[in-house]
Amino acid sequence: MTHELSKPAADVFEAARTRRSIRAFKADAIPAETLREIVALGRHAPSGSNIQPWRVHVLTGATLKRVGSAIQQAFLNDEKDHKRDYNYYTEPIEEPYLARRRACGWGLYGTLGIGRGDHEKSKAYRASNYVFFDAPAGLVLTIDRTLEVGSWFDYGLFAQTLMLAARARGLHTCAEASIASYPDIVRRELGITRDWTIMCGIAMGYAQDDAVVNTFQPERIALEDYATFYD
Repeated sequence: MTHELSKPAADVFEAARTRRSIRAFKADAIPAETLREIVALGRHAPSGSNIQPWRVHVLTGATLKRVGSAIQQAFLNDEKDHKRDYNYYTEPIEEPYLARRRACGWGLYGTLGIGRGDHEKSKAYRASNYVFFDAPAGLVLTIDRTLEVGSWFDYGLFAQTLMLAARARGLHTCAEASIASYPDIVRRELGITRDWTIMCGIAMGYAQDDAVVNTFQPERIALEDYATFYD
């Protein structure tokens, strides 16, 4: 019997509804042709004037392990000389965004049984981010450093296309800004020049159906809170 979490999405509406940040994956490899099919679908994402700003590095096997381990070790060793190529959040982050961010973080840690102030368990869990949650595939998204914010918008459309395509094939993903916290390591390990901004990573694979962490789903704001309809 196919577990609900593992069922391929029947259509784009179901793909969007069932897409969530999965943080525990089976060891099963993704067939090479399936992985290629998903990444190839991204080329159909829209972009301003069709400039197609995306560049994706698809990691599996030894390369995935090498890159993830290098980033994880830097995190565990508390190396301080690493900085993102860009600011993901405002500083400080204001309401209502701060409350939503805190609810997500506390909700995730609560699901894992990690109490507030338990820095040891928190750090141990955070370390799993940097090895792509042991997923069988990891994507690293990069963008030409010279491009402007409009191209970053285009890139979001590309990334979502990949994640919805994954759901259509019974796979799950987790978009990871954490991978971009160590851009120089990523560039070193993959031979990427500084002409490219390390945007984020995406873990991809088959969800562990019985993993407690995969039960966590943060609340979404209501339609009325973000949409205005005009006649």
